[in-house]
Amino acid sequence: MAREAAGKPPEEILLDWKREQASLKARVVDQDTEAWQLDPAFSGLQRVGGVDVSFVKDDSGSACASLVVLNYPELEVLYEDCRMVTLTAPYVSGFLAFREVSFLVDAVQRLQEREPCLMPQVLFVDGNGVLHHRGFGVACHLGVLTDLPCIGMAKKLLQVDGLKNNALHKEKIQLLKAGGDSFPLMGSSGTVLGRALRSHDHSTKPLYVSVGHKISLEAAVRLTHSCCKFRVPEPVRQADIRSRDYIRRTQEVQGAPDPQSGRSKEAQRPKACPQGVSEEPAGTSKGTSAGGKACPRF
Repeated sequence: MAREAAGKPPEEILLDWKREQASLKARVVDQDTEAWQLDPAFSGLQRVGGVDVSFVKDDSGSACASLVVLNYPELEVLYEDCRMVTLTAPYVSGFLAFREVSFLVDAVQRLQEREPCLMPQVLFVDGNGVLHHRGFGVACHLGVLTDLPCIGMAKKLLQVDGLKNNALHKEKIQLLKAGGDSFPLMGSSGTVLGRALRSHDHSTKPLYVSVGHKISLEAAVRLTHSCCKFRVPEPVRQADIRSRDYIRRTQEVQGAPDPQSGRSKEAQRPKACPQGVSEEPAGTSKGTSAGGKACPRF
């Protein structure tokens, strides 16, 4: 999750960001665009990706941006890329993408250049999609810039358009009895912005799933559930674990080498790439970062 930084951009910068969000929002596709999305078993889906940004403890400007790709339905890690980055834009609620998304786009571009056979067919994003103040969260932003199907997945309810984490909302959560159960998040405008999903039988706290780009809400919810070994979808969980470990290992080494070298002992070996393409991953290993995240991601 994003960590709040001191300072706030001038009002003219925020206005520019709002204009850019509005312009890019016009390009969001909230319907299924791929054949595999229409299949009840997601036949044809072979690779799912997850992204995450983990922060160095007590340093809101230093972070590790990570991208992982897993096979589907096995959910084994095929590829990982971790990079230490310096964030210069402050965290402002509703504008997370302007702080983080460029580093995630770079990770996708590196994968496309080095291991195109491992490009994910869908990306899970630790943040909101159309469930957002202006209907254009970080999952939408990343989806439009990469032209990949994206799913927004948040662990806390973003209270917009009349949505409230009140007693009624908590009662609805209690009615989610099994993994896969969900209910719609309808705003005061009458628009369904996402769904609250019980992602696992043993998880009592829901996930808040919303459309990012090029996928319907129904398919996004079903796929999120199918990718959950635990509460959080495995692509995001692995991206988080590996980024945190990467930060820890980087901090342990004085004069640490280029973050593009080395792999964590715990990391799964990448699978062979088809058609004779090198199986060596393009990025670095990710593991557990020595930092935390505190703010809702949007």
